[in-house]
Amino acid sequence: MRHISDSHLAALPQPLTGVVLAGGRGSRLGGRDKGLLVKDGQAFVAHIVSALTPQVDDCLINANRHIDEYQHFGPVISDELAEFQGPLAGMLAAMRHCRAGWIVTLPCDGIEVADDYVARLARALANSGQPIAVAHDGQRLQPVHALIPCHLQASLEAFLATGDRKIDRWYAAEGFAQADFSDCPEIFRNINTPEQQREFKAE
Repeated sequence: MRHISDSHLAALPQPLTGVVLAGGRGSRLGGRDKGLLVKDGQAFVAHIVSALTPQVDDCLINANRHIDEYQHFGPVISDELAEFQGPLAGMLAAMRHCRAGWIVTLPCDGIEVADDYVARLARALANSGQPIAVAHDGQRLQPVHALIPCHLQASLEAFLATGDRKIDRWYAAEGFAQADFSDCPEIFRNINTPEQQREFKAE
């Protein structure tokens, strides 16, 4: 259960469910599942769940492969749309399964989670009047790092029904606030290639 005292976070009307998005093909890593890569003796997903759990009420893992392995780290939900349709499909699956009023998302290779990750998103949301908060690293938007109300489920279903999978377009259609993470851009480092994985392990 979360134990954050941030007043903006407390102002949210419903509980929060953390969602680790691990539903991709891993095509740029030769099919390897990024969430199950290992750093310091633990799977990436384990690092993320450990860091996110104190900031939310519960956690879900969105995965479409290696379900048995992911279940060691928490409840797993899979996309209800076929053919690995991207992070929006994972967000929709989470909205359909969680009991909370909000989801807060992270990619499965984002293991450097800020202690105030959720609080920053909540603060940006409260200060803006927008329905969604999305992290910004000081140079660009980080769209899979987001705080989203579950009442937008119908909107997301309609958007995906058009065949569009561009996460930025859905955010723009609904309106969103940018949460400032410019002081810690390193938390948004992605691991998409074997070379990046080797560099990460070498640190």
